[in-house]
Amino acid sequence: MSGFDKVVSSFDAAMEGLEDNMTVIAGGFGLCGIPEGSIAQIKKMGTKGLTIVSNNCGVDGFGLGILLEDKQIKKMISSYVGENALFEQQLLNGELEVELTPQGTLAEKMRAGGAGIPAFYTATGYGTPVGEGKEVKEFNGRPYILEESITGDFAIVKAWKADRYGNCIYRHTAQNFNPMAATAGKITVVEVEEIVEPGTLDPAHIHTPGIYVDRVIQGTFEKRIERRVTAK
Repeated sequence: MSGFDKVVSSFDAAMEGLEDNMTVIAGGFGLCGIPEGSIAQIKKMGTKGLTIVSNNCGVDGFGLGILLEDKQIKKMISSYVGENALFEQQLLNGELEVELTPQGTLAEKMRAGGAGIPAFYTATGYGTPVGEGKEVKEFNGRPYILEESITGDFAIVKAWKADRYGNCIYRHTAQNFNPMAATAGKITVVEVEEIVEPGTLDPAHIHTPGIYVDRVIQGTFEKRIERRVTAK
């Protein structure tokens, strides 16, 4: 990389600096909009003791689920844990710590972390196990719990297009958690389908400005469907 050019040519370079026991924030929802190449690189590196912040942990054999195979994940902070038998097994065996967080709260934790806001109040989770042990304060007669924001050592994100300066556009529902995740990493790696030259993208259509992005790499994507249902 030189100057404003953030493009790297290999996933080794994209994930350089990732070490054991770090926190990684990953975009995606189910298997939609996941940074497949970055996840595969973490698998290849064998990095362990990771805390992964993501809506879910992929499925058996794909997405973040492949990091469970060698027990690379120590803790998951997520909203949804279904459709992954290995995840369930490690959770029940006490091999995996899980912090369940409502989806809207998880998104706001990332957004707040990226904005430099250390904590925020939300009504979601009050009176449930989610709110246990958390500070409660009333606003206009309604109780709210205090939730701390999240930042990561790395954020791995999947976008549709990016220019060499790191300005990103997401496509349809593949946007999901990616814009929030991109702001919350000390090092943010964006994996894209297409890299274009600066000035090519309409500034009004940019979802993530390049100021949040450290590395851009062009990937290839299987885009697997999480559960395919067909009519007879």
